[in-house]
Amino acid sequence: MFSFKLATSPTFHTLIGVNSYFLASTAWHSRSAVFRHQVVPRRTLTSTSLAREEKQHVSEQLQDSRLGSDRKSQESSKSKSDDVHDWEDTADFNISTFAELPHKTFGYNQHIKVNEDFKEALRQILWQFKAPIRYAFAYGSGVFGQKSASSSSTPSTDLSPHPHPPKAVEEWQKGGGKIIDFIFGVTHTQHWHSLNLAQHPGHYSGLKYLPYSSAAISGIQDSFGAGVYFNPYITVNGTMIKYGVVNLSTLSSDLSAWNTLYLAGRLQKPVKILRDDPRMRLANQVNLLSALRTALLMLPEQFTERELYERIAGLSYMGDPRMNTLFSGENPNKVSNIVGAQLPGFRQLYVPLIENLPNLAFSDSRTPRDEGWEKQDAIRNTGTTPTLSDVLGGSEGLMLQQDMDPIKRGNMVRRLPSAFRGKLYYKFKSQFRLPGSAFDPILEAATDEDASSGFKKRQGGEFEQRIAAQGNLSEVVGDCVKKTVAWPAAGQTIKGIFTGGVGRSWKYAREKRKKTGEVRKADDGKAKAE
Repeated sequence: MFSFKLATSPTFHTLIGVNSYFLASTAWHSRSAVFRHQVVPRRTLTSTSLAREEKQHVSEQLQDSRLGSDRKSQESSKSKSDDVHDWEDTADFNISTFAELPHKTFGYNQHIKVNEDFKEALRQILWQFKAPIRYAFAYGSGVFGQKSASSSSTPSTDLSPHPHPPKAVEEWQKGGGKIIDFIFGVTHTQHWHSLNLAQHPGHYSGLKYLPYSSAAISGIQDSFGAGVYFNPYITVNGTMIKYGVVNLSTLSSDLSAWNTLYLAGRLQKPVKILRDDPRMRLANQVNLLSALRTALLMLPEQFTERELYERIAGLSYMGDPRMNTLFSGENPNKVSNIVGAQLPGFRQLYVPLIENLPNLAFSDSRTPRDEGWEKQDAIRNTGTTPTLSDVLGGSEGLMLQQDMDPIKRGNMVRRLPSAFRGKLYYKFKSQFRLPGSAFDPILEAATDEDASSGFKKRQGGEFEQRIAAQGNLSEVVGDCVKKTVAWPAAGQTIKGIFTGGVGRSWKYAREKRKKTGEVRKADDGKAKAE
């Protein structure tokens, strides 16, 4: 009787289907070269390329130290609207040097200040990988803190996950040791995994035993979920880390078009960029502006900094199955906790953008007028145990006000990322009951590229202005975000069972559930006390 119920269960057949899908794809990507139409050339990592990597890293360190030093001289001659719209309308995501960026300090806001010793400890971890890493950042609670209902002024008594961490890591995580998360952006996925399998075979799950394992692993990475391959619970330089590998083209596409919002969502929150790339810096600036505009379309005329940053931080968690209470994978108060502890970091990311948007301004009389005020006390108020009692504006931050003019809001709609904007347009096509004959010209007019000039100025028309005037705009935008996030996030979660291995995946899920249970228990205790 039990076997009959199991055989007829939808869940049983779903799991069988998923397993078969992964096995078939792995077999296809792992097929012998005899059955391939083309043989992918393998690039060898020579001493010359390693030297080039080191030279690039040194130049990035020098550039990082200079970011923001001459912001005032660069921006003094620019109008508030021109600074954003000029470069945004002609953004070229095929650039290869920092000199090709719109101006010398472009994207300086992406480099969040942290302790120099801690930053160097993170960079030393990167140098333990011989495979070339073109772009890298560290993120999560191991780098930037999160408030919790269970937190107190006393240090955590939890055992540190780090076997023998550097002193800088211990000092930065003095409130309690946590795994440090990394994302590595690479140019050639299969080549990178081939080199890394040779150097660090222990980082990989049982997939490393497959024939043509680097091809199989890169195929699984690029074909499923959000295009990221994670190796969790890895010890490097005595520090426990989790690192994800992504192709730079995949990352750039997600940042500029919001195909999945998986990595774009992570970069909408404070991260520490350790190795920079000009194409990624340009694409991420577009991503940050898109997040800001999306949040504004979901907010009223007046709001606080905290309300704005919580809208932005919550985008990538909308539709994520890990936030479903049924799975108990993530803390339900995660977004509030992130912003509550990292408000100075969000300021570093978004205040320069706020000051350059023509339809948004600080309305608070306490707002400083000094250039770069958002970077003040950055190190003291940023970290895993931040002290936010003296942050300007308090826990809610300063007040802001946006212009609700339908023309300006229509322009914001038009400047949303292309893949995401398409979902929004189709939602309102149904709501407005537009026939295809009337909708097709709208889609044509909304294309970002113009055949004659290559680009055209993105300004909203009647359709975008009509969207901006709808009373349910916030709800529809939220539905589009969920639709963008849900499937890639679910696919990435399922993929994690195979890429991380059953044991590591179970350990990760168990720790997440334990953490969520502790938070809920603390919340219940606090509610009873009140």
